Amino acid sequence: MSKKMIIAIDGYAGAGKSTTAKLLAQKLGYLYIDTGAMYRAVTYLALQKNILQHKTAIIESVKNSTLSLQYANGVTTVFLNDIDITDKIRSAEVNSNVSDISVIEEIRTELVKKQQEMGANGAVVMEGRDIATTVFPNADLKIFLTASIEQRAIRRLNEVRPSDGKITLNDIRDNLLKRDDIDSHREISPLRKADDATEIDTSSITIDEQVEIIYNKVKETAAKKGLSL
Repeated sequence: MSKKMIIAIDGYAGAGKSTTAKLLAQKLGYLYIDTGAMYRAVTYLALQKNILQHKTAIIESVKNSTLSLQYANGVTTVFLNDIDITDKIRSAEVNSNVSDISVIEEIRTELVKKQQEMGANGAVVMEGRDIATTVFPNADLKIFLTASIEQRAIRRLNEVRPSDGKITLNDIRDNLLKRDDIDSHREISPLRKADDATEIDTSSITIDEQVEIIYNKVKETAAKKGLSL
């Protein structure tokens, strides 16, 4: 049997990476890995311990904690020290601080190592900001998703928890622009489109259309490289 594919999906916050990657994985029967959830979990940990401004303490806390993802029935559950924190990592406070956590080199090194272990055997759809450039630079298919800032802000506003009801569209827009700047200019694994990635602007297409475009690209790539689905 030929090797199954490693599919890397990168892009900006709110461009549809998570939903698209999740649906694509379901369609292929592949493992879906949300790497952004891992950085959110670390951010949540730092907030809970009140050590957000203490880099060394964050690094030590991560090394002394267990972080795992479980994907089943279309749902990714995030566990920190065996406690389900899936809902907690989507808060506005985590959103506002996750990019600052993601620039810490030692944190990225720890998480990238774990991500590479998760996807080493193929049959995986992994999404994040540096999958095609750092985690799996030899991925069989690389996709880069983008969208207008207006559309991304609207999508994120629809995702915020009820307890974050006072958050406005402008608040989210400003936060996304800040994250774009931090993610694109950090020294370690900045957000950028891999040279051999296919770019898709999702501003005016549906999630189903996004999935179908990428699925067709998967089939085309598999046929060209002699890989199985």
